[in-house]
Amino acid sequence: MKQSAEMNRRQFVQLATITAAGAAMLPGHARAATASQTLPALPYAFDALEPHIDARTMEIHHGKHHATYVAGLNAALEKVPDLAKHPLDHVLTGLPAVADESVRTALRNHGGGHWNHTFFWEIMTPAAKSGAPSEKLAAAINEAFGSMDDFKKAFNEAAAKRFGSGWAWLVLKDGKLKITSTPNQDNPLMKGLVPDAELGTPLLGLDVWEHAYYLHYQNRRADYIGAWWNVVNWAAVSKRFAEASK
Repeated sequence: MKQSAEMNRRQFVQLATITAAGAAMLPGHARAATASQTLPALPYAFDALEPHIDARTMEIHHGKHHATYVAGLNAALEKVPDLAKHPLDHVLTGLPAVADESVRTALRNHGGGHWNHTFFWEIMTPAAKSGAPSEKLAAAINEAFGSMDDFKKAFNEAAAKRFGSGWAWLVLKDGKLKITSTPNQDNPLMKGLVPDAELGTPLLGLDVWEHAYYLHYQNRRADYIGAWWNVVNWAAVSKRFAEASK
């Protein structure tokens, strides 16, 4: 309990510092005119996902890597203030329309990084609360993949075979579940930018960048993938499926 309290205190301090730094990046008159992106607090303590994902990895992943994407995204949005007024989903789906290639690349990399990581934190939970898919999601998984075991096997393969850095995803497309993967910080919302990926509504996503697992698992990505299933927040995934199915 003492460790969790200390981690929550450090998390709060980091969040306050990063939020203030992000605000300082914007000109005074622009802070009220644009919706600056902020680093979301984790919905659990840094050590809450142990032993499957260690506290130090979570602390660095959230407080350093994710924070860097937020700062980079805000810097890019300064250059397109009209776009900055829209939700991040809208920004990512409309990237091909951004004429300036350097701005488009920054929005893609940093906007994708911010969206992906915010999503990632939300679809994980301590192992004791992981639960199981809703009846409707379980039925859809069985229909699409044959069984939960077959689904996990196919998802694990997509995650393991993603060369270099990237993500594995479960998406809903045209009413059907699909498994796909994307490089770097791309995601299935990015129309016209990820030709080899199945576009759709993300329901589940796994970060397979080395910074997500290397401190604890080193080069053993497969072990990280296997352990990660213990902390999937199936209630959150089921809720996303229900909303996307309407």
